[in-house]
Amino acid sequence: MIVLATTSAGAALGAWTARRAGGNAKDMAQYAAACGIIGAVLGLLVTILVARLG
Repeated sequence: MIVLATTSAGAALGAWTARRAGGNAKDMAQYAAACGIIGAVLGLLVTILVARLG
């Protein structure tokens, strides 16, 4: 669940950043994909840490 939440949050943040910078739909999609992947990796690391410490 953590991975899904961080992926979604990263994608939303990426799309919002591209829109704020004046990007078109393709720019927003690219930013959303890149930030979503970064969010997924960070979420995976948090999930692993929680599993190891818990």
